[in-house]
Amino acid sequence: MIVVCPSCQTRYELSDRLVQEPSFIARCTKCRHIFSAYRPVRIEEINFLDLDAAKGRKDLDNVVAISNQKGGVAKTSTCLNLGLSLALHQKRVLMIDFDVQANLTISLGYKETTSFYEVLNGSADSLEKFIVKTKYDNLSLFPSNKNMVLLNKKYFGARNFEFILKDRLLTIQEHYDYILIDTPPSIEFFTLNALTAARKVIIPSQCDYLSTHGIDQILKLIQLIKVKTNPNIEPRILITMFDKESTASKMICTKLKRLYPGLTYNTLIEMDPRIREAQIMSMPVLQYNQQSKAGLQYHRLAKELLGQLS
Repeated sequence: MIVVCPSCQTRYELSDRLVQEPSFIARCTKCRHIFSAYRPVRIEEINFLDLDAAKGRKDLDNVVAISNQKGGVAKTSTCLNLGLSLALHQKRVLMIDFDVQANLTISLGYKETTSFYEVLNGSADSLEKFIVKTKYDNLSLFPSNKNMVLLNKKYFGARNFEFILKDRLLTIQEHYDYILIDTPPSIEFFTLNALTAARKVIIPSQCDYLSTHGIDQILKLIQLIKVKTNPNIEPRILITMFDKESTASKMICTKLKRLYPGLTYNTLIEMDPRIREAQIMSMPVLQYNQQSKAGLQYHRLAKELLGQLS
């Protein structure tokens, strides 16, 4: 095994027998830099439960991915607060943390959890035994952890890898009214799997120039997904962190609705300091403060989504 220091690029050759864990902490003897290193893994064949069903069965109409290549646009906040809002409408909701950073899992106060990595590398045929029932009625979580990074290394590029998540979701979809998937700000294993499984995609976007560029990128990816793995996927743009006092925000909001007619939610999510306060308390914003402006807007978004998927 070859390990390279990311600071000074010094290379070290280690025996595979010395390291048994998938990841470990190393210290460079030259520059003393401390960094995380990972055991090399080969692309492996995937053990599907029913690949024909995943590729040919009708869409999972109750699956919604929250995705944008740009970070910091409130993907995790949207997944968490929309999930709670749907649960408050008496819908059975499962949120899937499909991000290596595990922000959704952490936002609910969970640590030392299992993840999709343990599902694929264990003997379980279903996600069900790994699902956590949160303290909120009707709201469940499939958590993430740091081992998720190994999925990309082991399976990205394997035959039919885009269908792994959908294959497993087929075993539990009937237990939930809605399944929300929180994705990372990148196009690799996780985002491609989420978009292949989803019937709808919510694209959160701030009202700034770089965020609008991110919308173009994710819409191009969705067009590719339509051709290759999921012909019926439907994207919608959600304006988040909107500053109603900012002229620039108003101008870009108007521009987005003009550029993407029919693809923008009527509901928009305004800037609200209570969201950050709720994050510190590891809870959805409506549970932290029932008068939260953004929380009430996520509740309206849930109504809008219910109207689309009913």
